[in-house]
Amino acid sequence: MLSQFLLAFIPMFFAIDALGILPLFAGLTRGLSPAEKRKIIALSLATATILAISFIFLGKIVFNFLGISMGDFMIAGGMILFCLSMVDLMGLTAQSRRLKPIELAAVPIGTPLIVGPAVLTMALMLMNQLGWVVTLAAVLSNIVIVGVVFLFSDKLIRLLGVSGSRALSKVMYLLLAAIGVMMVRRGVIEVISSLK
Repeated sequence: MLSQFLLAFIPMFFAIDALGILPLFAGLTRGLSPAEKRKIIALSLATATILAISFIFLGKIVFNFLGISMGDFMIAGGMILFCLSMVDLMGLTAQSRRLKPIELAAVPIGTPLIVGPAVLTMALMLMNQLGWVVTLAAVLSNIVIVGVVFLFSDKLIRLLGVSGSRALSKVMYLLLAAIGVMMVRRGVIEVISSLK
């Protein structure tokens, strides 16, 4: 059982990439009070957990009912990530985007940053291979790790320094834009291949 859990946990760990999304979380919540950050963390983790559990049990059914393919989902998620990264690379703040801090919790932090197309695709693959119990345990344990990383985000970012964290944040947003483009590209390829 432990070996099966590790087979699911390790790829899910890299799919969620808690440390990789840390600078993005720090950039999105910059200037917010500790209480607002804690509220955002709680709601984003709840969003990610509900989405992951729902998708594991109902994903294929909902997609088939709505006529949505995984390619469609990847294209939508990629476009959201690209737009988000472009806004932040241009130096706009949460206030100039006219988003209330609490609105950040569900989208884009809960999804697609914590649980996005890559995580959902991985969950479907693992469920087919290892079953829903192991897959669910791997997803939930990784979401807990994200929560711990987010709770200590200020300390982790402080280690990098203000300028270092901002520079890292910009680099991560650039990479996020590239990931968004990659997801759109893969989604388009999957949609085209499904038409053949």
